[in-house]
Amino acid sequence: MEEMPRNASPFPSVRMIVVRHLRLFEMVAVLMRIASFSMVSWMGSASPFLLVWTINTLDAVILSWCALLKKDPAYIVLNVFWIGVGVVGILRASGWW
Repeated sequence: MEEMPRNASPFPSVRMIVVRHLRLFEMVAVLMRIASFSMVSWMGSASPFLLVWTINTLDAVILSWCALLKKDPAYIVLNVFWIGVGVVGILRASGWW
């Protein structure tokens, strides 16, 4: 049996999984964003804003990571901005700010 190098893992890294399935991760994140903003549009002020901002922030993290892997500066800036907006939204919706 062939010996593995010391720093090699028998399991694929998370980064390699994302790289291999980049379009899937991007599509899931985009659908998350559409769903969260649709919820606000349909429910108005009765929306569960903490849930909406949490989903929005999580999809921004996923899309930022995908943009970093693709080396796409415009989408890196856009989605990192949305992470900041999401953090503020989470803090406000939870009553911390």
